[in-house]
Amino acid sequence: MISNPNPVGTEVAEKSDQKEVNNKTAQNSTASSEDFGALLENFESQSTITPGEIVNGRVITVSDRGVIIDIGFKSEGIVPKEEFTEFDGTISVKPGDQIAVMVKQLENPEGYVELSRAEAVHLQRWDAIEKAHNSKETLRGRVVERIKGGLKVDLSGISGFLPGSQVDVKPIRNLDVLKGKEIEVRVLKVNRRRSNIVLSRKVVLEEESTKVKSGTLDLLDDDVVMEGKVKNITEYGVFVDLGGIDGLLHVTDISWGRVQNPNDVFKVGETIQVKILKFDRDKERVSLGYKQLLPDPWDTVHERYEIGAKVKGKVVSVTDYGAFVEIEEGVEGLVHVSEMTWSKRAKNPKKLVGTGQEVDAVILDIDRQNRRISLGLRQAMPNPWDSIASRYSIGSRVHGKVRNLTDFGAFVEIEEGIDGLVHVSDISWTKRVKHPSEVLKKGQTVEAVVTTIDPANKRISLSIKDLEPNAWDKFFQTHKPGDTVTGRIARFANFGAFVELEGGIEGLCHVSEISDQRVEKPEAAVQVGQELQFKILKLDESQKKIGLSARAVGKENDPEDISNYQNQDVVASLGEIAQFSSLGSSNDQDEK
Repeated sequence: MISNPNPVGTEVAEKSDQKEVNNKTAQNSTASSEDFGALLENFESQSTITPGEIVNGRVITVSDRGVIIDIGFKSEGIVPKEEFTEFDGTISVKPGDQIAVMVKQLENPEGYVELSRAEAVHLQRWDAIEKAHNSKETLRGRVVERIKGGLKVDLSGISGFLPGSQVDVKPIRNLDVLKGKEIEVRVLKVNRRRSNIVLSRKVVLEEESTKVKSGTLDLLDDDVVMEGKVKNITEYGVFVDLGGIDGLLHVTDISWGRVQNPNDVFKVGETIQVKILKFDRDKERVSLGYKQLLPDPWDTVHERYEIGAKVKGKVVSVTDYGAFVEIEEGVEGLVHVSEMTWSKRAKNPKKLVGTGQEVDAVILDIDRQNRRISLGLRQAMPNPWDSIASRYSIGSRVHGKVRNLTDFGAFVEIEEGIDGLVHVSDISWTKRVKHPSEVLKKGQTVEAVVTTIDPANKRISLSIKDLEPNAWDKFFQTHKPGDTVTGRIARFANFGAFVELEGGIEGLCHVSEISDQRVEKPEAAVQVGQELQFKILKLDESQKKIGLSARAVGKENDPEDISNYQNQDVVASLGEIAQFSSLGSSNDQDEK
């Protein structure tokens, strides 16, 4: 056995070794602590978040407590389940979805970071709106309601104001028509602090119009056929949007036929094809045609119609001089008032036909070069003169209205289109009628007798006096020379006085037979209206003349005197009566 010669030294050595080991262990432990702290500090520095910050996260799970999201922080975040619940109760996210959220609280009582999806979206939307304002980008929004001065527009949860002046290029009377519609707008002003956003739809429309207009102008030219949209309709035509530039389709260029109201042909918003009739590039004015896309019916009108043909048509216009009748779309004919009825009486066309009335007509003339067709309505109806003899006979009595009065007689309409003439000499057997107006009035209903019928010359002669027996015949049958009659002085002539006898007939008392005394003028012995007795000296039935004598009355017992009277020619000669009639007519004209 070998013993330690220096036990004390050995103990010291062992203590020293142990101390070294302890120091090394302590050093290693210190080094490890320093490395972990550094790692923890580095992790926490990389995972630092602050309330109000928007971070991206991954959905871990959806539970009753909420939606759990990993945002890369030491604690997981939670978003209320309600923020992802749709109207139908479904959840709009699932595990694995990447979403942006806003940090509201770093740690709630349950140890989760409290998050909000809605507020993150709200802030992101504001950022997008501000970005769109700075970059002049276009946004889409939905018109919510009409408010004072304009419209309220929803920009994905953020409300903006669209002034009425910025709604459209042209003023819109009723802004309510845009309610609920999706529109494109430009942000004019934005103030996040005051939640104030001013929008403009007008700017977007103007830019689009300018862009489209530039392309349209390159295509426009005379006779080019284009497609456009009906933008506005007026009484004089239609405005068509050709793509940034409007053209006018005048009402006369809508159809080859007559168009009363363009609204009957087109509707606003309708897409139609039109032809460029004239394009003024400097003034950017475009005249359009619609009917020009169809064949002109006048080019072939001679192939479809001929003079004398009977056609049907519709009255489209009535004037003072006649009526226009459309016999096919684009082809109208004029019926002059003189061709409307067989009656010679001038009538107002509006009393004969009306707008929209269907009529039968006959083509009288065709002028293709001047686009005119003459029509007749009466030619499509029977001519009443062709069958006049079957309806009337000489001696028959008729009734009618006095249509017109002339110096020589009165025209009486006995049926539509048939007038008869009552000559002034056929008005009365006994009355001396100078003008028909002394006895008849226009519009008066009279009865007359047909005396002559001339269908070839369209004439009928009537007589009113023939309604009664001839007073002359009756007088000659009941009287003879030598009879005494009572008469009234009717009027004077140089050669005597005319005396009105019974029945209204007249006799002549020569100036030499008025008085036993010699007189130069009859008015020196008698007066107009004075009643006297007269002796009939002579009767001439063929000439309807009666010779009278006032001074022979009461001298029936003086044969010599009566014989002298009978041998005298006391009836006025035809020359005297003719001269008197001429003087009377001259006096009548002077009176008129």
